Amino acid sequence: MNYPQNIEQKLGFDTIREKLKSYCLSELGRELVVKMQFSNNYKSVKLWLEQTAEYKSLFNEDKSFPVDNYHDLRPMLNRLKPEGMFPETEEVVKLRKSLQTMRAIHKWFSGELSQKYPELARLAASFEVFPYLFERIDRIITSAGRIKDNASAELQQIRNFLDSERGRVSKQMRTVLKDAIHKGYADDEAQVVVREGRLMLPVKSSFRRKINGIVHDESTSGKTVYIEPQAIIEINNEIRDAEYREKREIIKILRDLADDIRPYIPDLIGFYNKLAIFDFIRAKAILAKEMQGIQIPVDNKPIMFFRKALNPLLLFSFKNSERKVIANDIILNEQQRILLISGPNAGGKSVAMKTAGLLQFMLQCGLLLPVSQDATGGIFKQIHIDIGDDQSIDNDLSTYSSHLMHMKHMLRNADSKTLILVDEFGSGTEPVIGGAIAEAVLDQFRQSGLYGVITTHYSNLKHYAANNEGLVNGAMLFDSGKIEPVYKLETGKPGSSFAIEIAHKTGLPKNVIEDARNRAGTDQADFDKHLREIMRDKKYYDEKRTQIKKQEKELEKLLSQQAYELEKTKKMQDEILNEARTKAKETLNSSNKLIENTIREIKEAQANKEKTKAIRKDFEKGKSQIAEGKAKKASRIDKRIKGFEKVSKKHHVDLPEKQESERNEKTINVGDMVKLEGQETVGEVIETNDKNAVVAFGALMTSVSKDRLTKSSKKAQRRQQRNSGKSNIGSNLLEKQHAFKTGIDIRGKYVDEALQEITDYIDEAIMLGVNEVKILHGKGNGVLRKAVREYLSTVPEIARFKDEHIDLGGAGITVVQFS
Repeated sequence: MNYPQNIEQKLGFDTIREKLKSYCLSELGRELVVKMQFSNNYKSVKLWLEQTAEYKSLFNEDKSFPVDNYHDLRPMLNRLKPEGMFPETEEVVKLRKSLQTMRAIHKWFSGELSQKYPELARLAASFEVFPYLFERIDRIITSAGRIKDNASAELQQIRNFLDSERGRVSKQMRTVLKDAIHKGYADDEAQVVVREGRLMLPVKSSFRRKINGIVHDESTSGKTVYIEPQAIIEINNEIRDAEYREKREIIKILRDLADDIRPYIPDLIGFYNKLAIFDFIRAKAILAKEMQGIQIPVDNKPIMFFRKALNPLLLFSFKNSERKVIANDIILNEQQRILLISGPNAGGKSVAMKTAGLLQFMLQCGLLLPVSQDATGGIFKQIHIDIGDDQSIDNDLSTYSSHLMHMKHMLRNADSKTLILVDEFGSGTEPVIGGAIAEAVLDQFRQSGLYGVITTHYSNLKHYAANNEGLVNGAMLFDSGKIEPVYKLETGKPGSSFAIEIAHKTGLPKNVIEDARNRAGTDQADFDKHLREIMRDKKYYDEKRTQIKKQEKELEKLLSQQAYELEKTKKMQDEILNEARTKAKETLNSSNKLIENTIREIKEAQANKEKTKAIRKDFEKGKSQIAEGKAKKASRIDKRIKGFEKVSKKHHVDLPEKQESERNEKTINVGDMVKLEGQETVGEVIETNDKNAVVAFGALMTSVSKDRLTKSSKKAQRRQQRNSGKSNIGSNLLEKQHAFKTGIDIRGKYVDEALQEITDYIDEAIMLGVNEVKILHGKGNGVLRKAVREYLSTVPEIARFKDEHIDLGGAGITVVQFS
């Protein structure tokens, strides 16, 4: 459950709700806007977003979507439920028009548009079109909204009588008026008028007794009176009586219509409820268009990845001005669940926090968000906030007490699926104890696994965020040159309040500012500097960790591919050998059979020269055929062997051969062929001393401990050289190159221990052809740094070494570059 009850007002969502109501076509849609609620149901939220995004796309269609006659006739339908009740003629006209709108919507989604807008089409498909009611209404009411003359026989007769009598009265009135004008009793431009449903003559007051009739009214000035002539009074009475009979007949017709409508009332009410949904979705689509809202992917888990997020309230506020809303990235995930924002007053901390909360609330109400295309959202079970001053005289709550009440509620009710927003965390009381309490509460928040965006000025909270997993600092940037905020959020480092700079800009006396600077001392500046160094180092190692993981994945992929290719190559080799054996056996069998047949035939010929000659000729022919077949088979096998060798060379696979027996000898001499322990690369010993030997691996020479060398042979070297065109210094070095780390950390080690590690590390880097490495020795008293650099200066393969960039570690890291 969201907290507190006025969360919508705190976040500004009430303004969004009012905007939506103004975009609705009818009370149908406005009613749904009022009922709209935050939901943590993933399927519901996803459906709402799909519907809104589809309707937003409708605005781009050439064919306009039906938006007229969204009338709410549910009150009229409920009124008709009792027997004897009837609708007003105007209500029937509205019913007919809304049924027409329903038909138009249903037709609009027929054909290919139903595939383009599946969710809206599914909603429209549930509409009933009520053809009987549509035709029934058309039989009794004209398109202008008048009951037709032929709606009943009685009505037809009444209206015929009325037309006749009104024509007769009109004729007599014109005759009387003409005579009155001629005698000067009425003005020349006078016309017959209707008063109280009866025809009358406008006569000058001074001649009122000249016209025989009844005076019904007079003008405001009193100069004109309206007289119903005696000659037409009786006819007017008959017309009035016929008009009453007409009304009674119309009511009867409408009651009959109500009887036909009554069975359909439940379905009609359902239709108007669905029409309300279309009106509501349309309002949400217009809102999205107005604030540049788009549909983003949503995961069914607590996550917030709002890229280039804009505050909707500021968008509307700045719409008609030159001011621009600054976009910010607001990211919460499992690695950084709580974002702690710090920075100057009026620098945008609270706006950034409220933007996160408002956008998340809007998302879970099914509204599209003003963010970039690569943004993603998630679903939170609930949102708890502590924003603004809730002090109360009635409840005896101070500002700080109200904050503590909110913290207590969050600690009791928030969990790993809760989003919290806290503004000015820990403020409102004495800074030291306030900061301590805030840090203790923040630690409980971290342990609970909740997600949150929190603003603060407290340095101890910034330090806590920098040193604990799951939290990340964020800074609102400040232009120190112009002494003004830029309202841009930068994640990964804490912000400064820039209190001195702001005080200077506001015109506070310089002596007061200097006094304040002296009273503050250097501790605070040193603290901020230390905190920035921690964040810089953290960022450096996070980047390195990411780089290492990426390299590990690439290496795993490469090794997997090589293993696959090796297996494939071995399988090909077995197939070739098996085929060769089979073909050889077939050839041998054919040859033996030919010889046996020849010998048998010669014996049977019993030394007949001619026959023996023919047999020998057949034998020679058979020999040629066998030889030809053998050659073809050999050619095919040769082609496969060449293909196999090509694959073997590509993936550094040796063809099977008799393995050479190699024995490990401890004595290593100049000219010996050796291998490096754990590798298959063969090199030649160039120089030796008591412990080490200089070995040439191809064009590369390196100094290696004798304990790491194993004797090999010239034959093994030649076999290696056959593959050297592809593998350079040995295919086994490929894995070493991928696994090699371009940085080493020797902080906290003794000089001798550190130098031994550095020696082995530099040797391996040279052997693998690395261009650059970094040695993290720290600053400390400088002893370790000095010893490392003295050693590096003795290695001829090193071109230069220098301090790391000041932002990435400075004198605490030595960058080594090889020639």
